[in-house]
Amino acid sequence: MLRRITLYLILTALLVASVVSSSCSRRGGDGGKGKLQVVTTIFPLYDFARAIGGEDVSVQLLLPPGVEPHAFDPRPEDVVRVSRADLFVYTNAEMEPWSARLFRGITGGGKPQMVEAGRGAVYLLAGRGGAVDGGHDHDHGAGRDPHIWLNIANARVMVDNIASAMGGRVPEKRGEFLANAAAYKKQLDDLERRFREGLSECRTREFIHGGHFAFAYLAQSYRLTYLSAYGITADSEPSPRRMMELAKAVREHGLKSIFFEELLAPRVAETIAAETGAELLRLHGIHNVTRGELESGASYIGLMEQNLANLRRGLGCR
Repeated sequence: MLRRITLYLILTALLVASVVSSSCSRRGGDGGKGKLQVVTTIFPLYDFARAIGGEDVSVQLLLPPGVEPHAFDPRPEDVVRVSRADLFVYTNAEMEPWSARLFRGITGGGKPQMVEAGRGAVYLLAGRGGAVDGGHDHDHGAGRDPHIWLNIANARVMVDNIASAMGGRVPEKRGEFLANAAAYKKQLDDLERRFREGLSECRTREFIHGGHFAFAYLAQSYRLTYLSAYGITADSEPSPRRMMELAKAVREHGLKSIFFEELLAPRVAETIAAETGAELLRLHGIHNVTRGELESGASYIGLMEQNLANLRRGLGCR
């Protein structure tokens, strides 16, 4: 294991050194023609950065399309991509625990600015397949829940942090970045209003998700009760007992729908649906998108609108 880590670091150092020696300037060094170079870890940050930066910023998404971010393992070439950037934007230490290791792998002529987009956001405790009932987390697991962008108020904080970092890096464009951020936050305000109104009158306020514990912020924001099949990480597996508990909850509460998430096989949700007769509906965690979604112009706001439509259907909202 030690030899593998040592080899990784050596290869990374050599690749980064070659990049540094071939380019003295970051801005425009990757075909950006003088634009601010930004690398973001996950899709919400990518979409926020594009909206804020406009034509003055070149934004790259570090995660390949379709890759589940909890299981992402950066390669030496990913370190090279980040080394070429002016800004490296990540969510928080819990969402991307590999980001610090990646950043330490950059050697040579300086490093990009590391921007924690989640700084100042309101965090919930990490759940382990428990319930969020009426806005309170009943499963007091250790650490923070990293999925902060599913709370629209937190999304506004993330937008502000990214805009501030861009403006600090390119002061002459600061006013434009802040204006773009303000315009985007107005869209977020409208999205939040539609969620609040759309989920105000529903037949039930409980939803069950056959995936990992990713939607606590969404539930807390609109006073919904949320049950997940398993814990905060996407590579865990629900126990047979947990499956029985969820199937029982579907029947006892007369739920008509079971939700599954993007990028993961819906096997658990399908099993519960087959046993209870519930309908399968998708909730998008927006961690990442498929190649098809990326090429078709998927956006944070558009994916959240899809979530609202499916929640309204699943909860029987008027």
